[in-house]
Amino acid sequence: MPHPSRQILFVAAVCAAGALLVPAAAQAKTSDAKVKRGLHGLVASAEGPPGAIATLYRDGRLTTLRAGRADVRRAGAPRATQHMRIASVAKAFSGAVALKLVEQGRLGLDDTVGRRLPNGSSVWGNVTVRQLLNHTSGIPDYTEADAFRRTVQQNPRAYLAPEQILRFVRADPLEFAPGSRYAYSNTDNIIIGLIAEAVTGRAYPRLLKDIVLTPAGLDDTSLPVRRISLPRPAIRGYVVERGEQPGDVTTFLSPSGAWASGAIVSTPRDLAAFIRANLGGRFFGAAQRRAQMSFVPGASSPPGPGANAAGLALFRYTTRCGVVYGHTGNFPGYTQFAAATADGSRSVTTTLNIPAPTGALLRKLRAVQADAVCALLGR
Repeated sequence: MPHPSRQILFVAAVCAAGALLVPAAAQAKTSDAKVKRGLHGLVASAEGPPGAIATLYRDGRLTTLRAGRADVRRAGAPRATQHMRIASVAKAFSGAVALKLVEQGRLGLDDTVGRRLPNGSSVWGNVTVRQLLNHTSGIPDYTEADAFRRTVQQNPRAYLAPEQILRFVRADPLEFAPGSRYAYSNTDNIIIGLIAEAVTGRAYPRLLKDIVLTPAGLDDTSLPVRRISLPRPAIRGYVVERGEQPGDVTTFLSPSGAWASGAIVSTPRDLAAFIRANLGGRFFGAAQRRAQMSFVPGASSPPGPGANAAGLALFRYTTRCGVVYGHTGNFPGYTQFAAATADGSRSVTTTLNIPAPTGALLRKLRAVQADAVCALLGR
């Protein structure tokens, strides 16, 4: 039988641990409540989204915080199992594919577009894979091209092949010398997808499935190239203008025009699992992860919480409570944020079912995201 003094010490230790756990649990509950209030505040804002959802993965559990409606035609806030467009968070997926090919020796970060995609523009010949992944390529963003905008306006649901997308800017000069500065460009990841196909001889959707979706168990994630409707159940996407009813844009635009840069469909639960796997080293090796974590000044689009910096298909978000790594996204009807701790053990996501806001509403969104990071990190 243990000595009585040891029993006393044991009981005291247990009580002390319990005293620490209770405040920690209370703090998490308070922090989560603040995030939820923030989501409701976004929904209640002028031109705010019909619905908002945040997920927090901590200690092996996924907490879901919700507000508003996933579909304005019926009651019910967005759920973590509903499908949505993840917009430019898809760049983190194409980046994971590229870094896996680097690990396999099929591709080098300093390989040039001229070497790996000889049928591309000669203007891009000296741009490297590394510069594509951290948006220092200088290649113009095709979504800003007048020809692309006219095409979308004339027939927004038309299928666009990746090669067609590049034609919108292939004759344009570089905006700056490759590697000399940062400028976010959706064109970069279209080229990454085509390079991945060129060096493997396999279609990008198949590479995505084999390298990312299957290893991470992302059963509710896909890359539709011709399907415009979302799988059910779904979070509907809207545009909201002051004084008007929300306009449903869920199927307004063909996702083919975003391809490897932003066409992936997923769920909040799968998105959280992806970003943890990405940071947790599930897709590529330690050497590629070190390269990924080399940052230059630059914000994601839209900017995420805190101070932003750009790595390889990944952004660093330095907030008042700590640092997380991930990506944001903007697509008609959807604004996304997904991030995780450096070891991939914790993750946070936020989704609004409107395109990226600007001005005061964007500042409010970034504040809610910062609060969510604090809740994630327990600070």
